[in-house]
Amino acid sequence: MRVFVDTEFTDFIDCDMISVGLVADDGREFYGERSDYDQASCNEFVRAAVLSQLGQHPGRVFTRGRLRAALVAWLDQFAAEPERWLCFDYSGDWELLCDLLDGPPAGWQACQVGLLLDAGRKEDYYREHRGRHHALVDARANRYATADFDASENI
Repeated sequence: MRVFVDTEFTDFIDCDMISVGLVADDGREFYGERSDYDQASCNEFVRAAVLSQLGQHPGRVFTRGRLRAALVAWLDQFAAEPERWLCFDYSGDWELLCDLLDGPPAGWQACQVGLLLDAGRKEDYYREHRGRHHALVDARANRYATADFDASENI
């Protein structure tokens, strides 16, 4: 099972997770926003492109601790899968996910798909869905843009 992960965060230097989106091959999704990140730490780009998109999913805003618990519970539904891959296009997404979860999630393998993305398909997804720089939209776009790869062959 491949699960595509994307995060939004405050800044490349003072990096703190704002939101996380995950999309599984079978369409199951998880999205969460943090209510307790430091908005003053956001760079100008994040203020313009990311913050305005928050709040689209009522009931999906959590403190850091509650977001961690909700994400762990969501990931647990895949425990019976023989292979579990967390796929990301930017290594910072993996680092932020591991930071949130207090380490790499047990039973999951990481797969960086940045070079495997079909850039044209990803842009098509963004054009069709009119958005980017939202963790759930970006995770969906990465899933769409990597439809034909086997994570186990690309370690």
